[in-house]
Amino acid sequence: MRIGELARRCGTTTRALRYYESLGLLPDRRGPNGRREYEESDLRLVTEIRSLTGIGFALEDTRPFVECLRDGNASGGSCPASVAVYRRKLAEIEECIAGLEVARERVREQLASAEAEARRKGKTCGS
Repeated sequence: MRIGELARRCGTTTRALRYYESLGLLPDRRGPNGRREYEESDLRLVTEIRSLTGIGFALEDTRPFVECLRDGNASGGSCPASVAVYRRKLAEIEECIAGLEVARERVREQLASAEAEARRKGKTCGS
């Protein structure tokens, strides 16, 4: 299939597909006329890339998943390198959540302090 059809079927742009190709995530196959040619299997690669980037993975993080699919595995996440990326990403997310929980608690404390001060002055917040 041609690049426009692959882009349409994947819900992305030809520009994105060219970029994936420049990173080595998609194969650089050319027909006799010099135009890019893609196979059905490339649809799976792009779907995997877009799925992972859609949940916050960097493009480079998708490489082990793409390679896993290229090796003939049913799932891009079934290879040890992919599992390692999942673990690293999960640790990053958990670290972010912990930081947000600390920030939330600090904001709660500041809000409680501000409301207590407003009550002492006989005013309500927002008035």
